[in-house]
Amino acid sequence: MITVKRNVHVARKSKGRVALVEAQPAHDAAPTGRVPRISRLMALAIHFDRLLREGGVADISELARLAHVTQPRMTQIMNLNRLAPDIQEALLDLPATARGRDEINERMLRPIAAGDDWGKQRSQWSRVRRFQGTHCHRAKSSVLKAE
Repeated sequence: MITVKRNVHVARKSKGRVALVEAQPAHDAAPTGRVPRISRLMALAIHFDRLLREGGVADISELARLAHVTQPRMTQIMNLNRLAPDIQEALLDLPATARGRDEINERMLRPIAAGDDWGKQRSQWSRVRRFQGTHCHRAKSSVLKAE
Protein backbone atom coordinates (compact mmCIF):
# COMPACT_ATOMS: atom_id res chain seq x y z
CA MET A 1 0.00 0.00 0.00
CA ILE A 2 1.27 3.48 -0.92
CA THR A 3 0.39 6.52 1.12
CA VAL A 4 0.52 9.91 -0.53
CA LYS A 5 0.40 13.03 1.60
CA ARG A 6 -0.57 16.34 0.04
CA ASN A 7 -1.48 19.72 1.39
CA VAL A 8 -4.72 20.88 -0.15
CA HIS A 9 -6.77 24.01 0.06
CA VAL A 10 -10.55 23.99 -0.05
CA ALA A 11 -11.76 26.79 -2.31
CA ARG A 12 -15.32 27.97 -2.76
CA LYS A 13 -16.47 28.30 -6.33
CA SER A 14 -19.53 29.97 -7.72
CA LYS A 15 -22.95 28.75 -6.56
CA GLY A 16 -21.49 27.24 -3.39
CA ARG A 17 -19.46 24.53 -5.12
CA VAL A 18 -16.30 23.37 -3.36
CA ALA A 19 -13.05 22.55 -5.13
CA LEU A 20 -9.88 21.01 -3.79
CA VAL A 21 -6.81 22.89 -4.95
CA GLU A 22 -3.26 21.74 -4.26
CA ALA A 23 -1.70 24.13 -1.75
CA GLN A 24 1.14 26.28 -3.02
CA PRO A 25 4.43 25.78 -1.19
CA ALA A 26 5.12 28.52 1.31
CA HIS A 27 7.77 30.83 -0.04
CA ASP A 28 9.87 32.68 2.44
CA ALA A 29 9.90 36.32 1.55
CA ALA A 30 13.31 37.18 0.18
CA PRO A 31 14.96 39.84 2.28
CA THR A 32 14.78 43.20 0.62
CA GLY A 33 17.83 45.36 0.37
CA ARG A 34 21.48 44.49 0.62
CA VAL A 35 23.86 43.45 3.33
CA PRO A 36 25.56 46.57 4.75
CA ARG A 37 29.13 47.02 3.58
CA ILE A 38 30.42 47.16 7.16
CA SER A 39 28.89 43.72 7.81
CA ARG A 40 30.71 42.32 4.79
CA LEU A 41 33.96 43.99 5.87
CA MET A 42 33.62 42.57 9.38
CA ALA A 43 33.12 39.07 7.98
CA LEU A 44 36.16 39.55 5.74
CA ALA A 45 38.26 40.76 8.67
CA ILE A 46 37.39 37.63 10.63
CA HIS A 47 38.11 35.41 7.63
CA PHE A 48 41.42 37.17 6.89
CA ASP A 49 42.48 36.89 10.53
CA ARG A 50 41.85 33.15 10.38
CA LEU A 51 43.95 32.88 7.20
CA LEU A 52 46.82 34.68 8.92
CA ARG A 53 46.61 32.58 12.09
CA GLU A 54 46.43 29.28 10.21
CA GLY A 55 49.32 30.18 7.92
CA GLY A 56 47.23 30.39 4.73
CA VAL A 57 49.03 33.64 3.94
CA ALA A 58 52.39 34.89 5.15
CA ASP A 59 51.48 38.43 6.20
CA ILE A 60 49.11 41.35 5.69
CA SER A 61 51.00 42.52 2.60
CA GLU A 62 50.41 39.19 0.86
CA LEU A 63 46.80 39.26 1.98
CA ALA A 64 46.42 42.76 0.53
CA ARG A 65 47.86 41.61 -2.81
CA LEU A 66 45.48 38.65 -2.93
CA ALA A 67 42.47 40.85 -2.08
CA HIS A 68 43.51 43.52 -4.62
CA VAL A 69 43.63 46.32 -2.04
CA THR A 70 46.46 48.44 -0.70
CA GLN A 71 48.29 47.41 2.44
CA PRO A 72 46.95 50.42 4.41
CA ARG A 73 43.37 49.53 3.39
CA MET A 74 43.95 45.94 4.50
CA THR A 75 45.16 47.28 7.86
CA GLN A 76 41.95 49.33 8.18
CA ILE A 77 39.88 46.21 7.50
CA MET A 78 41.93 44.08 9.90
CA ASN A 79 41.56 46.71 12.65
CA LEU A 80 37.87 45.76 12.85
CA ASN A 81 39.09 42.64 14.67
CA ARG A 82 40.16 44.92 17.54
CA LEU A 83 36.52 45.76 18.32
CA ALA A 84 34.83 44.19 21.32
CA PRO A 85 33.20 40.84 20.44
CA ASP A 86 29.67 42.11 21.03
CA ILE A 87 30.28 45.05 18.68
CA GLN A 88 31.59 42.64 16.04
CA GLU A 89 28.47 40.54 16.46
CA ALA A 90 26.24 43.62 16.19
CA LEU A 91 28.00 44.60 12.95
CA LEU A 92 27.43 41.15 11.50
CA ASP A 93 23.74 41.28 12.49
CA LEU A 94 22.93 44.72 11.07
CA PRO A 95 19.65 44.80 9.13
CA ALA A 96 19.70 44.98 5.34
CA THR A 97 19.95 48.40 3.75
CA ALA A 98 16.84 48.92 1.65
CA ARG A 99 18.12 51.94 -0.27
CA GLY A 100 20.59 54.75 -0.04
CA ARG A 101 23.73 54.86 2.05
CA ASP A 102 24.54 52.51 4.88
CA GLU A 103 23.89 53.96 8.31
CA ILE A 104 27.26 52.85 9.68
CA ASN A 105 30.50 52.82 7.73
CA GLU A 106 34.04 51.73 8.45
CA ARG A 107 35.33 55.28 8.81
CA MET A 108 32.98 55.84 11.77
CA LEU A 109 34.44 52.80 13.50
CA ARG A 110 38.13 53.71 13.13
CA PRO A 111 38.30 55.78 16.34
CA ILE A 112 36.41 53.06 18.22
CA ALA A 113 38.71 50.28 17.00
CA ALA A 114 41.77 52.37 17.86
CA GLY A 115 41.03 52.04 21.57
CA ASP A 116 42.05 49.00 23.59
CA ASP A 117 39.44 49.42 26.35
CA TRP A 118 36.31 47.46 25.41
CA GLY A 119 34.26 49.47 27.90
CA LYS A 120 35.09 52.73 26.12
CA GLN A 121 34.48 51.02 22.78
CA ARG A 122 31.01 50.02 23.94
CA SER A 123 30.13 53.54 25.07
CA GLN A 124 31.35 54.98 21.74
CA TRP A 125 29.41 52.29 19.89
CA SER A 126 26.23 53.16 21.78
CA ARG A 127 26.65 56.78 20.65
CA VAL A 128 27.00 55.68 17.03
CA ARG A 129 23.87 53.52 17.38
CA ARG A 130 21.98 56.42 18.94
CA PHE A 131 22.66 58.56 15.88
CA GLN A 132 21.79 55.72 13.52
CA GLY A 133 18.95 56.73 11.25
CA THR A 134 19.58 60.47 11.47
CA HIS A 135 21.38 60.49 8.10
CA CYS A 136 23.80 63.03 9.51
CA HIS A 137 27.18 61.42 8.95
CA ARG A 138 29.07 64.55 9.99
CA ALA A 139 27.34 64.56 13.36
CA LYS A 140 28.26 60.91 13.95
CA SER A 141 31.94 61.58 13.23
CA SER A 142 32.02 64.63 15.50
CA VAL A 143 30.47 62.67 18.38
CA LEU A 144 33.32 60.17 18.24
CA LYS A 145 36.03 62.82 17.91
CA ALA A 146 34.79 64.46 21.11
CA GLU A 147 36.23 61.53 23.09
